[in-house]
Amino acid sequence: MLVCPGPAGKSQHQAVRDTLDVISGKWKLVILAVLLERKYRFKELSREIGISPRVLSKELQEMEQHQLVKRTVCNTRPVTVEYESTPHSQTLLSVVRAMSEWGYLHHEIIVGQKRGHDPTADEQPHD
Repeated sequence: MLVCPGPAGKSQHQAVRDTLDVISGKWKLVILAVLLERKYRFKELSREIGISPRVLSKELQEMEQHQLVKRTVCNTRPVTVEYESTPHSQTLLSVVRAMSEWGYLHHEIIVGQKRGHDPTADEQPHD
């Protein structure tokens, strides 16, 4: 069983549920992964991810409430809005990296099975 230190009285299961409440959904981790690279203007972010402006706006509002993104209204004509990751969202960098690595591996396993090759068979056993 995985045991993580946490606040007294808070179970690991509750902590995982709390985390999923914040980062779950189809787009939040994708948005976060993109914003961890650099800041983006709203329309640029929408195009980069391939998400509708309405859905992106909703996701960004929720992420801003959880201090995962910072919204900056630029004094330009027309007005532009930029979004960037926050120091708080930087704490999820290892999670995003792990999920990205797993996603690549999972893709290779699935594609490999279709081709008759399992890429995990090449890995050395862990001691």
